[in-house]
Amino acid sequence: MITKSKIEDSMLDLNSKFPFVLPELPYEKNALEPYISSNTLHFHHEKHHSTYINNMNSLIVEHKLEDLILKEIINKSRSDKVLQGVFNNAAQSWNHAFYWHCLKKDSKKPYDNFMTQIAKDFGNYENLKSELIKCGLNQFGSGWVWLVWNCKELKLSILKTANADLPEIDKFIPLLTIDVWEHAYYLDYQNNRKNYLETFIDFIGNWEFAQHNFMLCTH
Repeated sequence: MITKSKIEDSMLDLNSKFPFVLPELPYEKNALEPYISSNTLHFHHEKHHSTYINNMNSLIVEHKLEDLILKEIINKSRSDKVLQGVFNNAAQSWNHAFYWHCLKKDSKKPYDNFMTQIAKDFGNYENLKSELIKCGLNQFGSGWVWLVWNCKELKLSILKTANADLPEIDKFIPLLTIDVWEHAYYLDYQNNRKNYLETFIDFIGNWEFAQHNFMLCTH
């Protein structure tokens, strides 16, 4: 049984500080089957995500960044070649913690003000879906697809980022993300990224989480 405390422990807050701990999954490893296997979640969470967390902690000590919060670590290391390893592991640590919450079986589709905003910015939900899939397919190599709230233009936007990168924290508020690194889907979908993207949006994308994030940043 998933408890409230377990759900809370699965978030990696941008205001959190060193040392960082691998967040727990907000559900059991078989909760997304048959769309995402427990085997994929095991390797993705306990191998990949765990490695990013451990590497981040080591590099933070090496570069004497222990007094900074995670948001400051990400911003400070983003364009500093000396701190590239710090950025890669810090960003990936946060990206994955956020991604786990973007997955849920049988999530309700967007509704109320969120659906109204989707219609305003994309025409309708089907157009949003098509744009997310197109963006995911156009991301060459590894990376992420993001549905974000554009703080400057006050609208929904879709972004893609390569490798460990994430939207600029002070300009965009992530609502939902799709991991398009191969380790996120290869065991279940092989090289068929399109099938994975379609399955994510239709069956396991946590639109309730996205709607919650939308409400927080627009009210």
